[in-house]
Amino acid sequence: MLTTIREKAQGAFAWAILLMICIPFALWGIQNYLDTGKEAPVASVGDKDFYQRDVNQAYEQYSQNLRGLGIDEATLKAQALDKLIKDEVLLQYVHAQGLVTSDAVARDYIRSLDYFQVDGKFDEKRYKSLLSSQRISSPEFVNRIKNALTMEQFQRSITDSSFATQYDLESFFKIQNQKRDVEYVTVAMPKLTEQPSEQEITAYYQQHQDQYKTPEQVSIAYVELTLDEVAKKVEVTDDKLKAYYEEQKDQYGTPERRKISHILFAVNDKTDDKTALEKARKAKKELETKDFAKLAEEVSDDKLTAKKGGDLGLLTPGVMEKPFEEAAMALKAGEVSEPVKTSFGYHLIKVTELVPGETKPFEAIKGEVAKAYQKSKAENLFYEAGEKLAEKSYENPDNLDSVAKELNLAVKQSPLFTKDKGEGIAGEAKVREAAFSEEVLQGNNSTPIEISPERLVVLRVLEHKPASVRDLASVKQEVADTLLSEKARQQAVDKAQKIKARLQAGESLPAVAAENKLEIRKLTGLSRNDTSVPEPLSDAVFKAAKPVGDKPTVLVAALPAGEQVVASLFKVTPGVMTEEDKKRMDLARKNIARAFGQTEFDALLGTLEEDTDITVHSQPGAAKSE
Repeated sequence: MLTTIREKAQGAFAWAILLMICIPFALWGIQNYLDTGKEAPVASVGDKDFYQRDVNQAYEQYSQNLRGLGIDEATLKAQALDKLIKDEVLLQYVHAQGLVTSDAVARDYIRSLDYFQVDGKFDEKRYKSLLSSQRISSPEFVNRIKNALTMEQFQRSITDSSFATQYDLESFFKIQNQKRDVEYVTVAMPKLTEQPSEQEITAYYQQHQDQYKTPEQVSIAYVELTLDEVAKKVEVTDDKLKAYYEEQKDQYGTPERRKISHILFAVNDKTDDKTALEKARKAKKELETKDFAKLAEEVSDDKLTAKKGGDLGLLTPGVMEKPFEEAAMALKAGEVSEPVKTSFGYHLIKVTELVPGETKPFEAIKGEVAKAYQKSKAENLFYEAGEKLAEKSYENPDNLDSVAKELNLAVKQSPLFTKDKGEGIAGEAKVREAAFSEEVLQGNNSTPIEISPERLVVLRVLEHKPASVRDLASVKQEVADTLLSEKARQQAVDKAQKIKARLQAGESLPAVAAENKLEIRKLTGLSRNDTSVPEPLSDAVFKAAKPVGDKPTVLVAALPAGEQVVASLFKVTPGVMTEEDKKRMDLARKNIARAFGQTEFDALLGTLEEDTDITVHSQPGAAKSE
């Protein structure tokens, strides 16, 4: 396990990996059980069948967290299907064990989700709008949440029960903070001038046609529902705006600024109530001739504020006890109160700064009030319109005219765009993902796409251009350049391997470098987080075996531009725990333990898979069955 952590924890990413382990497990598969009719299943787990729609939805969820990592769609879809299968195996196991989550716990969890919150409270209309758009009943949704919570609870019972010993921590830091000494030479790619032959160009083009494809493209028709546009249709009158202004007056001004100081005469085991009150009255009389701040410093029992002349800063409503707050609010600037009793004793209170609050007049901000009023009234209308958007686009899957007419929306069009890049509405990743989904490419409307909580889109494909291979004539020079580059890269590789072989045979690096006119560079005390060294070289150095005796470890690393680095690793110094590491000891212990726990859980899940009847129908080569 420590080896795995070491291999993944390269340089500055080490602590990021540990922190990532802390991220709460995401609930999976909430939308994976829709009715699929009589189509053939894609995969089966025991008696449970999964259809293409399930896989598509699983892929949409899974790929959201992995965009931009350069993973191809086919790989992501295979991983999403594997995740779907694993979760079903786990779900069947927890059910077989009699593990359940109560309806009450599931409903409390749903009510806590940010997605359903409006102004910090659960919004029933928003909740129903989502269920309507997904065509899910509330009991069905609650049941899915129950399943997901039960699976997560079981997973946590394993991952959270693991622990890391002091030995584990020391071993981790020995690896993480390890230093390595290395010498290396860089073999550059030669500059080739001889152009490849026509036969070579043709052969390479025919063998690598995927490299010369124009990407798949689509253009879409779409309707867009936004809260701002709905708000513009809300009727506005002066009477309604003035009423709204009065309700929200606090939002259109600056609050009063009231800074206060106090002198405390505490009531405690040594001083009774009567004595403290007498002290307060005496001090109040002394203030006729003494400065408040100076007297506070001399006699206040609140020693912390006494050093600052009794200064308590700005008065924040609700923080102080009610009698104290009421007395402070009643004072004018510079005025000192009579003794005020609280649970701490008696206080003399002074307002040292007072800036009255100010409310902007209605006429000055009428336009601002109108926008806020329209938006607040439009929220319910927006959610209702969202329900209609989902309903009509589903009832009429082959056109957008019906939904556009129902909601008085314009059907807009986009230019062609690819899976990775688009302009306008296609600049949104969610839109591109939906546009290239199998369901939409088959001619159906998409489900409503939530671009933001205040913006929904439904789309359909207007034009689809499959990927196509460009003809050889248009890419001939491109192919020739690639061939030259690959030949030069291969020559650099061959030269580097020959140098490596000579060093492994016992020849010295200075001698070999001099013969090949290469400059030797030396790195002493190289650490994993040294960003001055090319990452491929650092990775290779820290993955290399330790040198044995006086014999260095020789390795080759390829740099992104094609150069090859031949390195000789001759010393490894074990890492030591730094003072900064010691400060993060609890975090390291927790996350290494969580990593151990995740390994245990993965092993258990693998065993459960082996014991479960699993078949992947659409990919016979990947089928697993027992």
